[in-house]
This record gives sequence, structure tokens and C-alpha cells, in this order.
Amino acid sequence: MLRVGVVGAGAAGLVAARLLTASPHSFAPPVVFEQSAAIGGTWVYTDDVGTDQHGLPIHASMYRNLKTNLPKEVMGYPDFPFQPESYSGKSFVYHDEVLDYLRSYAAKFDLARFIQFETRVENVTPSEVGDPQSGWHVTTRDLATNKSTQHHFDALIVCNGHYSVPLIPDLPGLDQFKGRVMHSHDYRVPDPFTGKRVALLGGRASGMDISLDVATVASQVYLAHNNAALVSTMPENMRQTVGVSRLEADGAVLLDGTRLDIDTLILCTGYEYVFPFLSAECEVSVEEQQVVQPLYKHVIHTRYPRIAFIGIPKTVLPFPLFHIQFFLASLSGRLRLPARADMEADATADLRARLERGWPRRYAHTMGSLQWPYLEELAAAAGASCLPAVTAALYEEVHQRRTEDLGGYKQHVYRVTGADSYVEMANGEQVAPSGQL
Repeated sequence: MLRVGVVGAGAAGLVAARLLTASPHSFAPPVVFEQSAAIGGTWVYTDDVGTDQHGLPIHASMYRNLKTNLPKEVMGYPDFPFQPESYSGKSFVYHDEVLDYLRSYAAKFDLARFIQFETRVENVTPSEVGDPQSGWHVTTRDLATNKSTQHHFDALIVCNGHYSVPLIPDLPGLDQFKGRVMHSHDYRVPDPFTGKRVALLGGRASGMDISLDVATVASQVYLAHNNAALVSTMPENMRQTVGVSRLEADGAVLLDGTRLDIDTLILCTGYEYVFPFLSAECEVSVEEQQVVQPLYKHVIHTRYPRIAFIGIPKTVLPFPLFHIQFFLASLSGRLRLPARADMEADATADLRARLERGWPRRYAHTMGSLQWPYLEELAAAAGASCLPAVTAALYEEVHQRRTEDLGGYKQHVYRVTGADSYVEMANGEQVAPSGQL
């Protein structure tokens, strides 16, 4: 049996532990290292920002009023759906409800016994440098006692998340702006922005959602981004603009030359991929803070195929993606990986295809509509069940509604009625057969 270590007890680490325990003839009981005192990763909300009681950066990026931007009907693990009766008929649920769901999942599969809490992974080194079948030396530190421990694993699954280290753009004038500048990672509540003129830079999920939250109290909100303009109506005190070119002492200049008088700039500019515990011998690079290499199918290290990184793709259904553990299929022998040269050629072709779409290099792991064939490919390789057709259909409908009704799309309620159908609900009654495929 292979001894497998797991870094992180968030949504990705929990499903890794669950699937390892489901194959006791192939894998020894897993060991999961969790830096915090609880499961849940980024879904653990705290009012605190900056550093925690151990002097380590706060991991979570939740804000108090956050609701999911995906309906629970497609968001859950395939073998552990959200229970409809537990959420008052809602499709879009609050962050604490997602955390409760993760706790229920951990309890269902008795996962806490495998987790070493308040344990920080400090160093990972291949046991045989250059050997593709190398195991891993792992050094951890108990944050309560400061005691270091050495471990050895046959394989390692990295699930440390990628929504905790803010990506700060190189914005001219940033150091000259006299107002408040913060990253969405540190946003918690709208109250400090009462009566303020606030610009939010970045038009993806966090920028859209936080701008609506801030607009409940601010005098004026600008959603500045370079994506296609949203056709949605917005609050009267909110409008979208092109991106910011530079900052001045008391305002921002947009790419089209327009000047905005603002008090506050919130950077909704995403996060860096960081793996501070990986030694140089691991041969993992992160280019432009956004491109992790060398990974086969965004998961398996091509030079050391006994280490995997779960959750690298962005703009996806995260929990179903985490569940398709084709890495475990490669470890158990059910899946034979291609030769290293073929895996690296595949990764190169994947990136080239994105560039040919006109996407910037930093979108190397962005999926969107690309996730459906990608998930099918992973599932086929792992010998796992594909997601039902209704998953993609409902995901895409919600995506479209978000662009058309930014403030209201989370009010819709859905019910999945079959593998290829769903309906919209209101007051417990079907509204329309909107999702018949």
C-alpha cells in the first residue's frame, strides 16, 4: 500500500482524504496536514485580516455577506449533494452554509481522524532527486509546540488553495494615492466605505460581488475592468468603466483618459499561486504568478509524477473537479501515464491553444467553457463517472444571467429534475421548464 500525504484540509484536501480511504487495498490511511485549527480552508470566515495568532498570513478571503455565485444544485461533490431541505429552498447559499456542508462531508466519511491540525508544512523535497518514482520527504512544524517532525510519503497531494496570496498589479501611482488601497482578500464588511467614492479594479466574480456589497453604503461605486461590458442594470450609485491606467494623489485615470475622483481603491485582481514549502529540487516554477509548471492536465508533475496539485484550474466547478482524482488512478495502476515528453508536449499544446484564442499567458489555468471537455477527459482517464449534462447546462445559464442581472441572479431558485433537466422554482412551485435539454 502506498503512503500518501495531503497538504491542506480545505475542500480539495477533504475529498483527497475521502477517496484515499475508499481504496484501502491500494493506499494506507492518509495523513493530512492543516495549518489552521479547523477544516474548510478558504471557507472559514474570520473578521481578522493581516496575520493570525501564530504570525502567519490570514488564509481566508471570505467577506461577511458572501453568497456563492454558483447554485448548490451543481456545486457539491457528486457523491454528496447539498440537501435541499437544509437551505430554506435557496440555490445560492452563504459561505457559512458551505462550511457546514464541508463539515458534514468530513463527518460522513470520518475524516477528522486523519488530519493533523495546526501543523504547517515547511519543506518538501524528493527523496531521490531526478527519479520520477521518487517519494517525498516532508518537514512539518506543530504551531502549538513549535516542534518539527520529519515524514516520508510515497506520494503527495498538494491542496493548499490559491485564493490566499493577493496578486497586486504594478499600477503607476499606487504609492502616491492618498486614499485607501486594499485587496479584496482583506475585504470583510461594507461599513467602512459609507459615503465613500470607491473604485474596484477587476470585473470577475469578486469584483462584481463586492461592488454590489459596497454599493449598499457608498456614495459612488465604479467597477473598473477590461472584460466585455455587463449588460446588467446596476444600482443607481454604481457604474462600470474601463480599467485603471494610473493613480494620482486624489483619484484614478482610466485607460480611456477619464478621471475618477475616488477615496478608495479595492484591488479585485486575483491571487498568486504559491508553494513556499516546495524546495528547489521539486522543480516547480510559477511564472507571472499565474502559470504553474510543469503540470500534466493541470494536475500531475511531469518530472515527478508522484506529486499532484489539486485545484489549480480557475473559473470551474471546484468541488466536482476536486472529486475527479485521476492522480489516484495513476498511483493505483488503473491509469498508465504517458511518457514525460508526451505529457510536457500535451501541456505545451494546451497553453498554445489558449494563446491562439487570444487569451493572455496568465490565463494558462482558466477554464470557463473549456472545463466541460476537460472534466470529461479527466473522468474517462480516472475511470470515474462523468458529470450529468444538466450540470453544464445550469452552470452556463447562471453565467449568462449574471451578466444580465448582476443584482438579482442569486434570487433564482433551481431544482434538478434529472440527468439532463432542471426547472426554476418560486414559492415551492415550478415556474418554467427552463432547463429542458
